[in-house]
Parts: sequence; structure tokens; C-alpha cells
Amino acid sequence: MTTETYRDTWGIPHLRASGARELARAQGRVTALDRAWQLEVERHRSQGTSASFLGADALSWDVLARRARLDDTARRCFAALERRDAETAEWVRAYVDGVNEGLPEGARRAPEFTRTGLGPGRWRPWTPLGVWLATHLLFAGFPAKLWREQAIRHLGPDAVGLFATDGPGTAGSNGWLVSGARTESGHALIAGDPHRFIEDPGVYQQIHLSCPEFDVIGLAVPGVPGIAHFGHTGTVAWAITNAMADYQDLYRERLRRAGAGVEALGPDGRWHRAARHTETVEIAGEPPIEIELIETPRGPVIAGGPEGLASGVVGGSRGPAVAGGPEAGGVGGERGPAIDGEPEGSGVGDTSAWPYDPQAADGGDGPRRPLAADDESGTGGAGGNGIAADGEAGALALRYPPRVTEDLGFSALLPLLRARTVQDVDRALDAWAEPVNVVQAADTQGGTLHRVAGRVPVRARANRLHPVPAWQPGHDWHGWHPTPYAPVTDGIAVMANQRGPAAPLGVEFAPPHRADRIRALLDTRRTWTADGMPAIHTDTHLASAAPLLDHLAALDGLGPQAARLRSRLLAWNRRMDADSADAADYAAVRSAVVRRLAAHPVFAPLAEPPAYPEVLLPWLALVPRVGHALEHLLRAEESYGVDRPAVVRAALEEVAAGRPAGTWSDTHRLAPWRALPDTSGAPEPGLAGDHDCVLCTSAVPGLTDRAARGPAARYVWDLADRADSRWVVPLGADGVPGTAHHRDQLPLWLTGQLVPVVTDWTLLTLQERTLEPTEESHD
Repeated sequence: MTTETYRDTWGIPHLRASGARELARAQGRVTALDRAWQLEVERHRSQGTSASFLGADALSWDVLARRARLDDTARRCFAALERRDAETAEWVRAYVDGVNEGLPEGARRAPEFTRTGLGPGRWRPWTPLGVWLATHLLFAGFPAKLWREQAIRHLGPDAVGLFATDGPGTAGSNGWLVSGARTESGHALIAGDPHRFIEDPGVYQQIHLSCPEFDVIGLAVPGVPGIAHFGHTGTVAWAITNAMADYQDLYRERLRRAGAGVEALGPDGRWHRAARHTETVEIAGEPPIEIELIETPRGPVIAGGPEGLASGVVGGSRGPAVAGGPEAGGVGGERGPAIDGEPEGSGVGDTSAWPYDPQAADGGDGPRRPLAADDESGTGGAGGNGIAADGEAGALALRYPPRVTEDLGFSALLPLLRARTVQDVDRALDAWAEPVNVVQAADTQGGTLHRVAGRVPVRARANRLHPVPAWQPGHDWHGWHPTPYAPVTDGIAVMANQRGPAAPLGVEFAPPHRADRIRALLDTRRTWTADGMPAIHTDTHLASAAPLLDHLAALDGLGPQAARLRSRLLAWNRRMDADSADAADYAAVRSAVVRRLAAHPVFAPLAEPPAYPEVLLPWLALVPRVGHALEHLLRAEESYGVDRPAVVRAALEEVAAGRPAGTWSDTHRLAPWRALPDTSGAPEPGLAGDHDCVLCTSAVPGLTDRAARGPAARYVWDLADRADSRWVVPLGADGVPGTAHHRDQLPLWLTGQLVPVVTDWTLLTLQERTLEPTEESHD
């Protein structure tokens, strides 16, 4: 059996093998050759061991990963996969074999290993599942529930709607399907761009996978076999966006010490034994720390402990530190970096003996004791509304579906590769677990699909809004929501994180501006070709500017400088173009308004969040929250005593008095995330677009104009001829700095151009042909 590795002119790998398992092995190997550093960072992040070589900046993430039991959950899910779906489990093992085969050579190519002194480690069969978990743990934004709790406590329940928008840590995307009735070829087009943190190396890997069973091009997640999110098999294509569903819950726990163990108060009014052990976290250049891991019947405790919210680190000289932080628009440890071997003291060996059933959120099988006569823990939260009073219940447990079901949805991956029709894609996605996505698909027979994929638990509405008291009944899970479907109306379907088919499953969604703009652009023509899609990808119209411009228009009695600036902004075309001075002025006024609103005394209680782990704090940062909710704050009927016209007037006068000459791209610059700081000193390029533009390059108004998030790829899938499809990523196919294909796609990405998809093997360069070993090297 042989495998062949080809490359196109952009260095994109095209793999051909004699079978699906051999192809998975080849995919793992080529990924390790191109992206060894990225793979090892992701492996360590999934284990919670990244601070051992990245230092204290990675510690906050490592503590969260361990306390959330990511590696143990991945192990459980893989063991369950072996029982339920042996073929997929063996396929994943083959990918891991390929990674292990390629890592030594890949590590020799990557300078970061020398820089940190890290050596390539060994992947385990469950590592791809751990990478998937770590990548998506914060995808649904469960820390936003902490923000809502704070806002409700200090401003009342209407504040949930006041600040509702896709917050600073939420991933989004654009996607649109144009059926054959609206194309010149008579066959469908699918196009879009996922919005994530722009990383170096990139979060998506362009790849071509071919064997006798299937031939698929698409965007893979490095470290995970197959093509999960965006693919084209020749006869059917699919793409996803974040559904903005809410499928993770936070429980406030009341814990107490019981000898050497810990007990949690359950909704039955009794104390139940919780699982507990300690682990040691290594930190490069500093003494290690010991952390306590506790798991209740609801789930792992990710913050606090029996002694209060700040407990959990039980040894060492420092507490967790956030990596990156919100200054760059990031979410700290969400993409803050994640040693070889297993986490010390992992305690995973005897989890089967843990004294509870993780399916049961409202109970447990541990020792039960009645409440002591002087224990008031059976009472409800503050005011009986489930909102904890300041200082109440000093621990937070996270309940997330894979921890409950031992299923990450990997059984969908092989059927997706084998799909030939939208019905095949639809059936494959019935096995999808998380993240919860909106999916669009089309096939060469004229079929289309627009549905939600993933598991969302049925439970009380309070669970979706804020942390709920674990000691009160009524907050358990009762099965899963049915799958929502949506029509393709007049030959067009648009998904841009708005309130679409997933509306019953979530709380906060993106404003409708991107979706409405995409639909309006598509309706300017009756028929489309693939050549027309880049103009939609790169549209810079900013509809969310309207409320601030309306406030500016209503001002009177302005000074001459402010009046001139106001006139220019009211005449502005509302496009966030890179070379636009008006866009720069608008952004400056917007940021000044955001800062002044955030400084208002009514919001002062929200400026000092409780002592949560630093990895969660960006979701509670006031300025980004105000910046992303500015449209609501300027239009809401309830002003909370804020004189909004006065705020806008002062901001306009401030900018007019000190207005710098320049364009939007002078300050709106790319800020890619890297596990290690960039030492080259090279400036990153300026950008067009903004948070609510179709060209979604997200600044954080009031904090920074730099964009850490943006299109992590762009694609156009053509069902008339796959060879007319095209794609691009922000940097390049090779993850090694300084190589020919490390940043060669960046100029195209900046200007909205796309790279042709090559499917003709005669147009590719054969790089390597290998004979597959007959003996498997599974661990």
C-alpha cells in the first residue's frame, strides 16, 4: 500500500492513499511536518501543561483545562468511541500514528522548539479529541453568564437585553448558499468566511484528501483528522457558522470539607461526596503550583472551592495569570497558550469509581446527610431569583455535553468525507455533538440543506442566562432539543450568527447587520458566478454606525471644529475602508463615546468583577462589553440615568480638538495570536472592515483598533465544477516562520483575492511516495 503527497504552487498538501486509514495516517504525518509547533502547543493546551514551556502567561489556561477535566473527558470520549464506532476509532488512531511519525522531522523545521527547549512529545489516541475540546471549550461563551449575572445584580433583568450582542470572546462567521436557480451555471454556490482569532500558524489547514472511497477538498482543523467544517466532495459541499446556541451550564456550588474529602450540597437538601484530587502544574522559570480538582454531580469545579471563590490553588507562590489579555481584542487564555508525558498526579486511573453518575445533574450516589440544624444552605439565591448575592456560593461547576455523554461527535467525520448528497450530509450531522453549528450544504443534483447540528440540552431558561444554584431543584437536564431546519428562500440562505434557525437554542446572537447586508448584496443580481463572491466577502458597509450618527445629527450648539467633524461624518458613506479618513474619525468618536459611557457611575459596579480566574475575566471587562453593545446602549428606552446626548457631544468635541490625520488602516491593524511573542519587529498590515461589516475584522471600540479576530479563511465551493472553487487563508499553508509558504497568501487575503482549488493531479508536484507499514504502531 502506498501514499502520495503532492503540493500545489501554494504549498497546500494534496494526499492520495489506498484506503481511508492510510490516508488518515498521511494527513497526520503531513500536518506534523508542516505544523509541528502548532500541534504540540495544542496538545499541551488540551492537557493543561503548556505553562511548562510557555511560562506563567499560559498558567491561567492550564488551570482551567485541568479543572475542567479536558484530557480526562477526551479519554472517556475515545474509549466510548471504541465501543460504539470501532472504525472511526481506528481511523483516529491512524491519524495519531501519522502525527507521531512526522513530529521529529517537523520539530527540526520549527525554530520554536529550540527557542523554548521543548522536544516533540508523543500523541495518544485521544489527543485529537482533546485538541477539539480545548479549541471549542470557550466557543459557546459560557463566561458570558457571569457577566449577565453581574449586570442583573446591579442594573436589573433588563440589562441582559441591553448588553446582548456577540461579546468579545465569541466566534462567528459568514456563510451563504445560492441555489442553482440563482446561478449562471444552474448549480449551487456556497461561500463564506469563518471569523476566529487570527493565529500564526492558522486555525484552518487547506488540504485535499483522496482514496478510493472519497476525494475531498476542504479546511481541516490541525490536530483533528478529516474535514469537519468546510468541505467539497465533488458532488456535495458543506459549510458552517457558529449557531450561537447555549449548551453549557454554570452551577454555583456550596462545598464543605469532610475529612480528607469534599462534599457538595445537592438539590435534595443533602450533602453528597464530590470527587477530589490534586495535581501539580509546572511553570517555566518559576516554582510549580499545586491545584485542587473537584467534581460534583453537576460537573467539574472550574472556579473556587470550599474556602471561597479565590480558592483552588493550594500551593505555590502565585495565582493564575492571563495570557494575552483583552487589549488586543482577545480573550486571554482562550487562545493563551496551552511537557511531555501525562499531567502529574492526573488521578484519571480510577475515575470509574467516582461516586456519582455524571448524567444526573440533580443528584448523586455519594453519602447523604441531612442538613445540620444551624445550616441555612437550603435557602435560595438572592431574592429567590437564582442570582447569587455578592460572596454567595464560592465555587462554580461547569456542565458541558461531552462530559455528560462521553461523545464528541467524531462519528460524523468519516460519513462527511463519504457523502455524495445533501441527504448523506444530513445523516452524518445527526451524529454531530459540538460545537453547535448552523450548516448549509448543496449537491450536484440540486439538493440543498440548511440546519442546525449539535446537542443542546433541554433545561430551565435560568440555566441559559446565568449561573444557577446547584442546591435548588429544577436545574437538571432533560434530554436534547430537536434539530431545527430552515428553508432556502428564493434560492438564497444566509447564516451570519443572527437569530435564524438556532434562535430557540440561544440567548445572545450577532446583530442582523452582516446577514441583512449579505442578503441585500445577493439580491442586487438575479444570477451569480463564483467570480462575484469576493465582492461580498470584502464588503465594508457598517450599518451599526446608524445610532451614533443619529445622535450626532441631533446635536446643536457645537463649536466650529466639532461642527465640521460632525458634517464630515454625516456625509460619510459608512464604509470602513482601509484608506478612509472618515472611517478613522468615526472609529475615534465611537471609542471616545464607549470610554465615557463605561466611566459613568451607573456602570461602576460592573467595572470590578469578582475574583474569577483570569482566563474568564475578558468576558467581564466593562469597556469591551460597552463597545460591542454600543448600538443597544444608544437606542435603549431605559437610559439608566446616562445623559447620552451629553456623552456623544463630549466625545465629538474631544476628537475634534485632537483629531489626528490618518486613515482607518493606520490604527486598524492585524494582531495575530502566537504562542510565543514575535521577535521580528515587523509591523502587521493595516486592514479594512470592522466588527459588524461583512468584512468582519474585529476591533474593540474604546480599547483598541487592532484586530485579533477576522476571517480565518475564505472559501467559494462551486457545485458546477469543483475546479472552479477557490479559497484563501490569512497567512499560508506552512506553519514554519520564514519559509516560502508561511505568509504567501497574506497579500491575497488582504485584498480579497482567492487561490484556485486544484483537483487535477497532473497539475500538482509529487513530493513524496511512501510504502505504508504493514504493522500498526498504536499505543
